[in-house]
Amino acid sequence: MKLGETDFIETGSGEKVILVHSSVAGAKQWRSLMETLSNDFHVIAINLFGYGDTRSWEVDGTQRLTDQARLIEPFLPKGTGKISIVGHSFGGCVAMMAAAMFNNKVRRLVLIEPNPFYLLQKFERAEAYQEAVILRDAIKSNGKSGTWAAAAEVFANYWTGAGSWDAMPDDRKAKFARALIPNFHEWDAVMNEVKSFAEWQRDLPNDTTIVSARDTVRSIREIVELMKEHVPEWRFKQIERGGHMAAMTKPDVINPIVLSALT
Repeated sequence: MKLGETDFIETGSGEKVILVHSSVAGAKQWRSLMETLSNDFHVIAINLFGYGDTRSWEVDGTQRLTDQARLIEPFLPKGTGKISIVGHSFGGCVAMMAAAMFNNKVRRLVLIEPNPFYLLQKFERAEAYQEAVILRDAIKSNGKSGTWAAAAEVFANYWTGAGSWDAMPDDRKAKFARALIPNFHEWDAVMNEVKSFAEWQRDLPNDTTIVSARDTVRSIREIVELMKEHVPEWRFKQIERGGHMAAMTKPDVINPIVLSALT
């Protein structure tokens, strides 16, 4: 279904919870969580630019998190009603910006392994930031030349472990490479943001929960460390194993944490 230009899927009834997917995945990544939340909430999983039936990013100029966050605006309640937002990875960054832009409408925020990489540069986490730069450059260079399979190999091996690309069947590789195309512009949004921690602290709800995995990649681990240091009043939940993709690969662990954070 579409509301405005935003494609979405929905289930349940009650107060709205908006789910924002990670790069490559699309709204369907949330099927399991939607089932978990549907008894208590009206759950809406949106598709960001280039996913599902939401149009591709074709606007001249650099994509910003504010552009993606506006896809949530049509779902804001009228009057005094409020929503909660859950985001994973890049979707976590979009969720942060949406919560900041529409803060008078957002009750709770849950961020699973968010990736605002610009903060690593801002706080001189040079080695962790370089990991992100290498990955960005691989996506950008291969995207410009149209060699998306090469980009997908680097992307998959970084986020899900060395050798994960080779372990995929060929049909899965082709699908993954096609799904990666919107990520070309998403890098601009997460690398070029400028909001400070003071601004995030001011604009995001006090009821913000950060969920991460102990065995995640270094760039995410250090982003979470910075969040703990600069906004200690947020809640931080850590699982032992699951890596960056635990939202999809460990729903039995992640879903109860999200439900608890929202209730």
